[in-house]
Amino acid sequence: MSNIYLRNYLSVVLLLLFFTGHFAYAKNKPVIKLGMSTALTGPAKQIGEQLYQGSNVYFNKLNESGGINGAQVQLIVADDGYEPRRAVRNTRHFIYKDQVDALFGAMGTPTSFAVSALLEKLQTPYLMPYSGAEFLHYQPKMNVFNLRASYEDEADEQIKYLVEEKNHSQIGLLIQADEFGFVVESGLRKSLAKFNLKPVKVARFQRNSHDIANALKTLKASGVTAISLVGTYKPLSEFINNAYEQQFTPEYTSVSFASSSDLFARLKYPSEVMVTEVVPNPHKCSAYWCREFLQDMALANINKPNRIHFEGYLNAMVFTAAAQHCPQPLQHNCLMQRLNIIFSEDKQINALFINKTDKNKHIVYRSVL
Repeated sequence: MSNIYLRNYLSVVLLLLFFTGHFAYAKNKPVIKLGMSTALTGPAKQIGEQLYQGSNVYFNKLNESGGINGAQVQLIVADDGYEPRRAVRNTRHFIYKDQVDALFGAMGTPTSFAVSALLEKLQTPYLMPYSGAEFLHYQPKMNVFNLRASYEDEADEQIKYLVEEKNHSQIGLLIQADEFGFVVESGLRKSLAKFNLKPVKVARFQRNSHDIANALKTLKASGVTAISLVGTYKPLSEFINNAYEQQFTPEYTSVSFASSSDLFARLKYPSEVMVTEVVPNPHKCSAYWCREFLQDMALANINKPNRIHFEGYLNAMVFTAAAQHCPQPLQHNCLMQRLNIIFSEDKQINALFINKTDKNKHIVYRSVL
């Protein structure tokens, strides 16, 4: 074999060895898989999209800088349209097919309730669900970690606002007719009872619909002066707009799930609305993670970052802070222990979430229109 052919032959062999080794390394490189079932279609899709965007911005930045102890984070997202059956299907696929390390940032109470039996059995970590439901917060049977305040905390803040600050006693409820509506209604009733009050009237509407005509007729006829709203931004904004057009202008409150930015953007008329929030307004917050969030969102070309984006971003940040202290492959026990330690001991994190006067409660913020 001539020298020139020998050199070419050796070059090809070395090149093949390089790429074979490179691909073998890439294939064997550790990956942390997270499964996120959320609404990417349907009338609540902007909530799901914004949660995913916020988390994805943080994880993309993390992966570009080397990941978690050399492991890349893969956020696998699936659309459930805010429907329980689809959430169950997605969750089973994440666990049995994708073999995720944890379920992350799932959206909604009815969807979380639908997967609870499966998760009680398997104990797959269920991290940072976008829900404040009681069954997730108080002695949960599943392996859950909550970052946001409970709906009972939000209900207390709303009723305190309406009764003590706004002097209302004739308070009605507009409730989404499912598990979400049930748990928030329960919290609102408990909060009203602290003031020896009951709802004057309760009206309901179906999830993923905006058929609120009967509910509006019922509440308007009841004589209420304030209404606590439980639902997503589309039906709630339609209720407020239609009420105004009928010269019915009570004061309103709503829980954070509604997405205040999307709700306020859809209101056509002057309205008095207070939404309880579980994270601060990043545009008015001077904390370290507020500044980091705005910088990262600008670099990702997301022009109008809001609280939902911020919650998704913080979910990813807190997960990372905990997982960094666990060896690979990621073990459930280590992850859950570190999440609780980080949440209670990290000053930058608990400054955003822990109530300074009652450390057993989360901070509840407000957005007021």
